[in-house]
Amino acid sequence: MFDALEHGKLLKLFRKKAKMTQEDIAEELNITQSCVSKYESGRKVLDLSTFLKWINITNSEMPAAAMLFGMDTVNAVTQLMPMMPMFIGGLFRWIL
Repeated sequence: MFDALEHGKLLKLFRKKAKMTQEDIAEELNITQSCVSKYESGRKVLDLSTFLKWINITNSEMPAAAMLFGMDTVNAVTQLMPMMPMFIGGLFRWIL
């Protein structure tokens, strides 16, 4: 179930970790400070495009993935990523 208030708190956390004010992120997103406030308080829900811009601007890709997919999925992907070059290299050696 979607909880706008909880997601709003996370958006605020992402912004604060990026050391940005509501005015700063509003300017980057080309929206008003009032709109940012509504997103962060859960009174308004972000569209997907704005959400993706928000996480990109605040450099919050990993925390956002954890929010969307749950920590178990993110932890599994994070642990598997270092093994991908070995797998791909082994696959190429097998083909050749």
